[in-house]
Amino acid sequence: MDETTPAPGGLTPAQIEQFITDGFVRIDEAFPRTLADEARAILWRATGCSPDDRATWTQPVVRLGMFTESPFVEAANTARLHAAFDDLVGPGRWRRLAAMGTFPIRFPSAVDAGDTGWHIDVSFGTEAPDFMSWRANIHSKGRSLLMLFLFSDVGERDAPTLIRVGSHVDIARQLAPAGEQGLTLGELAADGFAASAGRPVVSATGDAGTVYLCHPFLVHAAQPHQGERPRFLAQPPLLPVDPDNRPSGARSPVEEAVARALEGGSRR
Repeated sequence: MDETTPAPGGLTPAQIEQFITDGFVRIDEAFPRTLADEARAILWRATGCSPDDRATWTQPVVRLGMFTESPFVEAANTARLHAAFDDLVGPGRWRRLAAMGTFPIRFPSAVDAGDTGWHIDVSFGTEAPDFMSWRANIHSKGRSLLMLFLFSDVGERDAPTLIRVGSHVDIARQLAPAGEQGLTLGELAADGFAASAGRPVVSATGDAGTVYLCHPFLVHAAQPHQGERPRFLAQPPLLPVDPDNRPSGARSPVEEAVARALEGGSRR
């Protein structure tokens, strides 16, 4: 099979290899723009702001939770995305999304939102009130993928999420010695994610309907909005069928990325 031939689930071998090596793959037109438009109208109402009155855009970020309306659920469950989930996580190993969120909606603003530090999205121990005590482990207990759903067009000035390419390798090596217990976000962030500081950085830009499927260990960061129109983005997890997310059967690309990291590969 050559690098342009779709794999059985829909991603090409080159896309799967990119995911393993870089820690993410971008899927254009992962869901229809019409769904993005319908969802965005719902989100505007939820913000309490008006798309036609900039005077109502008083905060740099408005955070919204999970939404279960039809446009959100349909956007999360297109055939193209389901095929990609099978390719990256494995058939039967992920849960269908029943809601979409959360939404950090970023508005053009000179005000520092105070939330632009590098981090990973930790995935268990979230019942603790202090989010810095939430945890991740080498199996990525509680999360199969980090996902970025673009519900508006996002250019370089529209606060695209920043991604450290290949940084999932550094996090895997940091987590491995901690075993099942894993590490807290505070422990992972103690050195400011210095191990990945030299990695190339790319911006998660794209048209509405674009989705970035990311390894759960990928280091990423928000940035201020310097554009003209608010950015609407969701960052739901793809949840595993097995909450502990232990390896099962053939090694998935998510697991292959970790295995290569621990074997010493994938360093750029």
